[in-house]
Amino acid sequence: MTVNGESAVYAAGPWSHRPVTANGTRFHIVEAGEGPLVLMLHGFPQFWWTWRTQLSMLADAGFRAVAADLRGYGGSDKPPRGYDLITAASDAAGMVRALGEANAVIVGHDWGGLVAWTMAAYFPKVVRRLGIVSVAHPLRMRAAMLTDPVRTGAGGGYVLGFQLPMLPERRLVRRDAQWVGRMLRAWSGPGWPDQETESRYRTAIRIPSVAHSALEYHRWFMRSRLRPDGMRYARRMRAAVQAPTLQLHGALDTCVRPATARGSGRYVDAPYRWRLIDGAGHFPQEEQPDRFGDELRHWLADPEPER
Repeated sequence: MTVNGESAVYAAGPWSHRPVTANGTRFHIVEAGEGPLVLMLHGFPQFWWTWRTQLSMLADAGFRAVAADLRGYGGSDKPPRGYDLITAASDAAGMVRALGEANAVIVGHDWGGLVAWTMAAYFPKVVRRLGIVSVAHPLRMRAAMLTDPVRTGAGGGYVLGFQLPMLPERRLVRRDAQWVGRMLRAWSGPGWPDQETESRYRTAIRIPSVAHSALEYHRWFMRSRLRPDGMRYARRMRAAVQAPTLQLHGALDTCVRPATARGSGRYVDAPYRWRLIDGAGHFPQEEQPDRFGDELRHWLADPEPER
């Protein structure tokens, strides 16, 4: 299937597309359903489309499901700055307010999960519940990448490689973003992605400025560690999460290994639930959407989720 950047991002379906303005930036969101707000944040190298199955599932379950393109991705603005987790968390908190709500269930995958963890520390009143997919707590993630990037998973090695200037951007988009397809296959379980899915992600990363913006998140994450902004961030992130938290992880994830992610529960002082999804790699919401959806739906329906 051949798609252009516009058609990849503005895919038709049982949802609607529209822009919202938050934190001084315009964001592209996709929404379906009515009810309590669930805001879903994607990871690298993807965009809102990773949540297409969950948009319909949550709408059918009585929720207002919203999937957003992060700053620098898809149909959202791509400013030259602002690719740190504090700004990204401010973006997402602003989106909740722009959508007319005081708080929401926040579900984040990969880098979207790092944003979600950050929201819970910086904007605790905005986070009603926290869903984390395929990533560890930022402090655990950063420490693991520095001390043992091999055991952390392939993602740790990639983040270190992305610190080089310019070269990673060129490699990311070369040959119709062939490298994106290679990463998707390497980090997932057998049989994923299909041709359409790979084509959409390879096309979306080639939208002007997306490759650079996406890599700037990785660069801030590592380079800020010994800077004042990074040290302030680390201190703030030591605060325990007070929102009920669900952590979902693919058993076959080679990007962020399950053992690295599972230790994140130490940062949560609230009902905490860990679920490993058999047969799935780094993208369980797409690789095993039925199992993923069951876990998410049952957790949302539970008024007092167990630890």
